[in-house]
Amino acid sequence: MHRLTTILLAVLLLGACMEEEKFDTGAGDRLAFSVDTLKFDTVISGMGTPTAFFMVYNRSDHGVSIANVSFENGESKGFRVNVDGMYINEGLSQSIDCPKKDSLRVFVELTPEVRDSDDPVELTATLLFTLSNGVQQPVVLTAWSQDVVVLHGFHVTRNMTFSSRRPYLVYDSLTVDEGVTMTIAAGTLFYFHSDAGLRVDGTLKAEGSMTDPVVMRGDRTDMMFENQPYDRVSNQWQGVHFTGKSYGNRLNWCDIHSGKHGVVCDSSDVTRMKLVVENSVIHNMGGHCLSAFSSKIMVGNSQISNAAKCCVKLYGGDAEFIHCTLAQFYPFDGMRGPALEYGNSYGDVACPLVRAHFINCIVTGYSDDEVFGLQWKDHPEVDFNYGFYNCLLDTDEVLEDASIVQCQWDRSGNPVKREGNFPKFNLDALLFDFSLVEKSLAVGAADATVAVSHYPRDRRGVVRMSDGQADAGCYEFVMPVI
Repeated sequence: MHRLTTILLAVLLLGACMEEEKFDTGAGDRLAFSVDTLKFDTVISGMGTPTAFFMVYNRSDHGVSIANVSFENGESKGFRVNVDGMYINEGLSQSIDCPKKDSLRVFVELTPEVRDSDDPVELTATLLFTLSNGVQQPVVLTAWSQDVVVLHGFHVTRNMTFSSRRPYLVYDSLTVDEGVTMTIAAGTLFYFHSDAGLRVDGTLKAEGSMTDPVVMRGDRTDMMFENQPYDRVSNQWQGVHFTGKSYGNRLNWCDIHSGKHGVVCDSSDVTRMKLVVENSVIHNMGGHCLSAFSSKIMVGNSQISNAAKCCVKLYGGDAEFIHCTLAQFYPFDGMRGPALEYGNSYGDVACPLVRAHFINCIVTGYSDDEVFGLQWKDHPEVDFNYGFYNCLLDTDEVLEDASIVQCQWDRSGNPVKREGNFPKFNLDALLFDFSLVEKSLAVGAADATVAVSHYPRDRRGVVRMSDGQADAGCYEFVMPVI
């Protein structure tokens, strides 16, 4: 009997509490919103976006009733909205009550229509929340829609130029067949789906400019977190692969970032130039940023940074790096590889290291040793030729080695070291700036003769000798404007 009385009392109390909640929305009642404007980044037309959301808050001491939610003038512009589980289709089919001190979640998606436009198109729709007291409160939904050229398993079978008129969206990979040349004009943007990459059996000529680089990136344009777009997260697409058949490739003013691997060069004739990379960035890779197997490559005035494995990995070959910044500050895995690793074997296969020369370069990272030379001890007859000249190196100081000349050592006793060589990184937003600070030993460390003859301007166009000296790496120190 006592138990039944307790249950009945609880029911009566619950009913009394429910009766206390009133939704007689007063004339002065308003809702609060987590955003005034919900912004999507550039969205690929014809493709649905991931779901975004915002919050609706009732901060008053009594319930507020929402009589209707609708698009102003009935124009949704491709936006789709769900409020507290109710889909908005020309307005609510019934009102929504928001209890006191409570909130509602509003989900928004967008599928912009294809408009046959080369330029991005701004899309704006206004969502109106009409309270039962007649008050209307707007939330603006906005995005930029971009038409693209869609490529499904596309093969370049003849000499062909890809223009910057519209971005390209690549599914199932893009292949340059043997014997043909693919040319990419300045300002061209490639979006690659997660399982897609660029395979080159022929020749690739990517000719960007300082103001209009060629960009290769993943196709996700949404945010992983509030201040972290997926475009700054590695493993978003596969990368660029030059097969053993490919020679004469050039990447100039290119921005290749956030892939599974950056650039891979398969074994080839080391007497023939396989790849020249200049004025470019290869950044934020889930594998190596640049790996080369028995290949002849030249890299100049370029930034190669942040990899789960190595920023640069050389398995033999003939490689020259001039005025490059190899920076290993990969934020996603503490077991990251070094900034640079070079050797003369691959497993039990000899890969003679004909030459690995680094001139006026920076090689550094979080670790206290970011430079690894791996010589095949069982076969000392296999070539293992390396050289570092006027570089800043994050490794143990070497005093007697004719292959290391006029180098600075990035170590704890310096005025700044490792990440201190650069302006402060924004790890929350995954933004990295590899220009130099004034106290870095890279400032003035470069061979000026090489700088003037090869790269008299840095990757950002700064004249290297404007202060009478040249700095190691791809960025010249510039005194900040206060």
